[in-house]
Amino acid sequence: MKRAHLGWLVRSEWFLGVSVATSVAFLLFRTPLLADLHSGAKLAVVFAWLFVVILGSALAVVRHAERLAERLGEPYGTLILTLSITSIEVVSVSAVMLHGANNPTLARDTLFAVTMIILNGMVGLSLLMGGWRHREQHYNLQGANAYLGVIIPLGIFALVLPNFTASTGGPTMAMSQEMFLALVSVVLYVAFLVLQTRRHRDYFSSAGAGVEPAIETRRSTPVPATAQHSSVLRHAGLLGAYMIPVVFLAEKLAPPVDYIVETSHAPLALAGLTMAVLVATPEAISAVRAAGANQLQRSVNIFLGSVLSTIGLTIPAVLVIGRVTHHPITLGLQHTDLLLFLLTLTLCLVTFSSGRTNVLQGGVHLVLFVAYLFFMFQP
Repeated sequence: MKRAHLGWLVRSEWFLGVSVATSVAFLLFRTPLLADLHSGAKLAVVFAWLFVVILGSALAVVRHAERLAERLGEPYGTLILTLSITSIEVVSVSAVMLHGANNPTLARDTLFAVTMIILNGMVGLSLLMGGWRHREQHYNLQGANAYLGVIIPLGIFALVLPNFTASTGGPTMAMSQEMFLALVSVVLYVAFLVLQTRRHRDYFSSAGAGVEPAIETRRSTPVPATAQHSSVLRHAGLLGAYMIPVVFLAEKLAPPVDYIVETSHAPLALAGLTMAVLVATPEAISAVRAAGANQLQRSVNIFLGSVLSTIGLTIPAVLVIGRVTHHPITLGLQHTDLLLFLLTLTLCLVTFSSGRTNVLQGGVHLVLFVAYLFFMFQP
C-alpha cells in the first residue's frame, strides 16, 4: 500500500522533479547558462525555460493551497494562497531590482501591474464567466467592503501620495516617510488578518451562511482525524517544496528580463509586467475557475485578498530592501497610469457595492485592463 501510494505521489508531482532539476542546473552552471544573452536563440530558450518552470511551480503552489482550503475551510485556505504568492512576488521583485542597472520604478511598476491584472483582468474574467454561466452571482458584501476599506487607503498612500509630498522632488519619499508607509502597511494588514481569521470570519464566507466547512465534513463517509491531519501535512509540505525552486529561480530570471528591457528599448514597465504575470496567473486561474463553478465568494477572497497582501506586504519589504541596499525606490504613478489606477479603485467601489454581479461589470473591468496594456506601449 505504501509503495503504491509513493508511486502515485511521484506520478502526480512529477513537475517537482523538473523544478528541482532546473534549480540544480542553474546552481551548477549559472555562468554558462546566463552568459552571451546577446544571442537571440539562447535568450529565448533561457527565458522560456525559466518562465515555464517558475509558472508551473507557482501553479502547483496554487493547487496545494486549494487542497488546504478544502480541508481547513475559508478564509484560511485563501490566506495561505495569497501569502504564498506574495512571497514569490517579493523575491522576484527584489531579485530583478538588485540585478544589473538599477530600476527605481520596478517595484512601483510591478505593484501597479499586479493591481491592474487582478482588479481588472482577473475580476473581469471572473465576473464575465460567472455571469455568463449563472446570470447573476452573489457574494458577502461585508467582506468585500472590509477588503476595499484597507486596499484603497494603502493604494493611495503607496502609489499616489508620493507625487504630492514636499520633502523630496518628484514621485519619491523621504526615508522617514517610507518607514511610515511601511509601518502603516504592516499594521493595517495585521489588523485585517485579525478581523478575517478571528472576529469576523463570517464576512468572508458565502453571504447568509456561516464559515464553509472543510470538504471532509460534507462527505457521506467521515474521514478519520489522523488521515485528515496527514493530508494537511502532505499538501503543506508539497506547497513548501514547490516554493523553494520558485524563490531560487526567480533570481535567475532577472538577467534575461533585465537584458530584454535594456536592449529592446521596451517600456521599463515591461519588467514589472513580466513579474506581475508570474505572480498573478496562478491566482487568476483559481479565481476564474471558482467563479465558473458559482463560488464567487472564493473568487472575491482570492482577488481582493491578493491585492491587499501585495500592497500590505510587498511595499514594506521592497522599501526596507531598497534602503538596506541603497537602491532608490520611486513609487508615485505618473500620467495615464495614475488616472487608470484611480479609475480602477473607483470602479471597484461601484462593482462591489451591491452584493451581486453580472456580465456587464466583468466587461467594463476587462476594458480597463486592455486600456492599461494599450497605454503602456502608447503613452
